[in-house]
Amino acid sequence: MALAAPLPADEGAAGVADAERLPVDRVALARLYGEPLFRMPTDLYIPPDALEVFLEAFEGPLDLLLYLIRKQNFNILDIPLADVTRQYLAYVDQIRNHNLELASEYLLMAAMLIEIKSRMLLPPKKTDDGSEGPDPRAELVRRLLEYEQMKLAAARLDQLPVLGRDFLRAQVHIEQALAPRFPDVHVADLQAAWMDIVQRARLNQHHRISREQLSVREHMTIVLRTLSGRRFVEFHELFDTTRGTPVLVVTFIAMLELAREHLLEITQAEAFAPIYVRLAYRPA
Repeated sequence: MALAAPLPADEGAAGVADAERLPVDRVALARLYGEPLFRMPTDLYIPPDALEVFLEAFEGPLDLLLYLIRKQNFNILDIPLADVTRQYLAYVDQIRNHNLELASEYLLMAAMLIEIKSRMLLPPKKTDDGSEGPDPRAELVRRLLEYEQMKLAAARLDQLPVLGRDFLRAQVHIEQALAPRFPDVHVADLQAAWMDIVQRARLNQHHRISREQLSVREHMTIVLRTLSGRRFVEFHELFDTTRGTPVLVVTFIAMLELAREHLLEITQAEAFAPIYVRLAYRPA
């Protein structure tokens, strides 16, 4: 809104005098070039069409024609041209009074509607084979159907999510270096981490006991094979100390069984003297 129209000299002087007499705490209606304005100008010019509002805006002659047909539920394949043309011309007369350039785009379609209506009033022309010619409205119907399809397709596309309107693109900056950067770790930190792992391993140790299958008969055979071909063998030589306590016990039991069956002899000359073992003598 432009409020810079010059005031007459008398009114301007009176306005300045009135403004000087106004109280300081009065709220200004507006500011004009930084100066407070406490009353509306009396010579403010408002164009006649500044407050006019068009409730219906169309994108072209076909859009207006399709709107008139769909609004009244007319069959698009059988358009009542008299009613549609009358309503179309009424709209054209309305916009021609305000915007002649815009109305010129609609006048061509109005002329086309009048031409089609006049052709329908005349007797139909016969073709060479004697049949009636095409309907004068056929070309208009084709254009309306194609326009409606394009309009519906545009409406469906408009409902799709649009970047900047319905969603925003997320942008993340990731710094990528040519050489990998490894963390700086001191030797003391590695030692502390290793000691912590060892301590946890000690807390989670498991002792599994397995049962070894040992045969007394097998060790009896081993003892007899060791004594075979030898006159005497010291008692301790029959025991394999590298195989553990269970093997020693089974070997001792095997020797006792052989002695009970009189297959070997265990002798000692005196107390604390070496103990010898030999095969039992059997006469031939």
